[in-house]
Amino acid sequence: MSELIPGLSTLARDYRGILSDIWGVVHNGVAAFPAAVEALVNYRATGGRVVLITNAPRPNAPIHEQLKKFGISGDAYDEIVTSGDVTREWLADGPHRSIAYIGPERDRVLIAGLDIAEVSEPAEADALVVTGLTDDETEGPEDYRARLAEFARLNVPLICANPDIVVERGHRLVWCAGSLARLYVELGGKVDLLGKPHNPIYAQARARLDALAGRPLATSEVLAIGDGLPTDGRGAIAEGLDLLFITAGIHAADFGDADAPDIAKVRARLTAEGLSARAVLARLKW
Repeated sequence: MSELIPGLSTLARDYRGILSDIWGVVHNGVAAFPAAVEALVNYRATGGRVVLITNAPRPNAPIHEQLKKFGISGDAYDEIVTSGDVTREWLADGPHRSIAYIGPERDRVLIAGLDIAEVSEPAEADALVVTGLTDDETEGPEDYRARLAEFARLNVPLICANPDIVVERGHRLVWCAGSLARLYVELGGKVDLLGKPHNPIYAQARARLDALAGRPLATSEVLAIGDGLPTDGRGAIAEGLDLLFITAGIHAADFGDADAPDIAKVRARLTAEGLSARAVLARLKW
């Protein structure tokens, strides 16, 4: 791992494609990070390709709209692949004919139009699809323990459309679907995780990069960028990708000053978790 580096300008020549996380790297759920947007725009200007890869539990169309709302230019990326995209394909191609759903109303687009019945009773469900907490502003995983225990007792598999445990919203951390999946495992239930750090989302994103580049890109030609060690970090390592670790996201409080992280602490954390990074930045910028 290098020390803090000036930005992508020192790395751009080494990679022809980037798989970049969105939340915590390009925006914080409330506002865009202009320097990060500029960095990706400038990278694409060198001929590099950018696929944004996110554990958002919705198909990519609403994510495009969200980025527009934040003022993030389409010049910053080529395509978006979401955990929702992968989950929707999984459901469409799978054997499930009835599903129960846990998550906010905004995420119901994930299951809209599928030839699968939505049920409310655990005994009627072939699977439980979880996109998040119904109200992540006021609820926590423990609020769902009794409900999840009913499904786990009946051996209903849980399909987790967002493996993140928490995500940064503004300057707060809020619970995500991964926290319910973790509780479900504790309760003895079976869980299918389809987003980062698991292979299905990377396989789809790599295929998009190859198509954009007009040829298969070698693993050594692809850089992963992310702020979450359990997702972006482990995903990059599992796929054999170099990682540019952004420290001022969900781990900001772990490394001292968010704008000037303690590199010794970063190194120790990576080592403790069996991870590595090609380089580290507080925030994505040139």
